[in-house]
Amino acid sequence: MSSTTRSRRRRYALTVSGAAALLVAAPLLTACGNEAHPGAAAVLGGDRITMGQLQGKVNAVRDAQRAAPRGEQLIKGSGQLTRATLDGLIRDRIVKKAAKDAGVSVTRREVGQARAQLQAQAGGSKKLKQVLLQQQAIAPGEIDNRLRMQLLVDKIAKAEGIDPRSQQGPAELNDKFSKTSAAMHVDVNPRYGKWDTKKATLGNASDPWLRDLTGRQADLQQQQQQPS
Repeated sequence: MSSTTRSRRRRYALTVSGAAALLVAAPLLTACGNEAHPGAAAVLGGDRITMGQLQGKVNAVRDAQRAAPRGEQLIKGSGQLTRATLDGLIRDRIVKKAAKDAGVSVTRREVGQARAQLQAQAGGSKKLKQVLLQQQAIAPGEIDNRLRMQLLVDKIAKAEGIDPRSQQGPAELNDKFSKTSAAMHVDVNPRYGKWDTKKATLGNASDPWLRDLTGRQADLQQQQQQPS
């Protein structure tokens, strides 16, 4: 075998092995490009919301819905549950960061008092759980966490001199949390959409930061829609 032939074979072997290496690397590069944080549903300033955490919250709601009267109807009415749940998890972290920046906090006693008040308004603990599950897809085990977030929003608003119940209050609150979320560099897994920093929400939703957890507003709207 001539030296020229051996040289050609060596070049061919190198070319084949190089192509194989590129083929092996290609899926890895693609995966990194599509998902910068594998296993994370979202990342906020280094704080990860894992797929497992998100799915756990979703499963808790689904389990409660299945066990509730008209469970199938509740499930059909919450088709965007995963995205809505992720939006809530992101908001929770934004509120905590804003609360830390504002120097405010909420105690267990305050949460307990707020829950007792809501239960009295709703007609008992069981009724409150039903209302929150039906109207806002909140699992029974998440009520205290949602109350804590709402109390923090109230305190943040007070610290910032914002009246959330005034005409301009919701917009001022949104601006406050928009700036906080921008500073946290919210990065959402593309499969769930994209975080809108200006609206401080996931996707095109525009949910208020301060919600009516009693369900009174929804009940009133339902009564108004019924024919007299």
